[in-house]
Amino acid sequence: MGLAAPDLFCAVLLLPLLVFGVPTEESTSREAVTSSTPGYCRRCCDSEDALAAADDADVSSASPSALPYVLPEVRPYINITILKGDKGDRGQLGMPGKLGREGPRGERGLQGTKGTKGQAGSPGGPCQMRFSAFSVGRKTALHSSEGFQPLLFDTVFVNPDGHFDLAAGHFVAPLRGLYFFSLNVHSWNFKETYVHVVHNEEAAVILYAQPSDRSIMQSQSVMLALALGDRVWVRLFKRERENAVYSDDVDTYITFSGHLIKPEDD
Repeated sequence: MGLAAPDLFCAVLLLPLLVFGVPTEESTSREAVTSSTPGYCRRCCDSEDALAAADDADVSSASPSALPYVLPEVRPYINITILKGDKGDRGQLGMPGKLGREGPRGERGLQGTKGTKGQAGSPGGPCQMRFSAFSVGRKTALHSSEGFQPLLFDTVFVNPDGHFDLAAGHFVAPLRGLYFFSLNVHSWNFKETYVHVVHNEEAAVILYAQPSDRSIMQSQSVMLALALGDRVWVRLFKRERENAVYSDDVDTYITFSGHLIKPEDD
């Protein structure tokens, strides 16, 4: 910064020369002829017209070689770089321009190295119960009465979670979902067989066989959507004619089975 002040002072002094130029002592042709003509005297009291006439006569009588040499005009040149100051501070960034067009998709890169094995996660909660099944049978025959008569069972084949209430003869749904049920009975000779598979208090399906001189096996199956706590059971229908199912103490002719197919929240 100490050297910048003298440079600036010199620039101020040289600026008028740059604008107006350097005055030259270029003489007119009349003065040159007058000063260069020997033996010519000029009085201060002579008029301008007499002087002009005398000058014209002298110039016309003079030879071309006697004319004076005119000095060329000298124009000074100043190197402007000496007036250059110090470099200024960096300006602020301008506003970002518009986004250009998206370029073509590049080639697929090389596959990276395999990472390290992560840490084991926290232990999960206990598994929810997603299973329900039962299968029961009856070894005793049953005859109809004046009203509806529940069909109770005395043999358990499968009831792992106790969802079938053997005393009441009802299956109780442990959760909401789809369930499958199957009923098998043996008809009685010359007697009608009329049995309902009941959902809560409403008959869902009917198993029916007409009276015949031969006893045969009859079956019925159904899929039901149950809510939590719904009940499914079997009852014998009342009829004007005698209604019955057959069984004995040796073999099991009557079976009732069911299982969960799909929980509703899956």
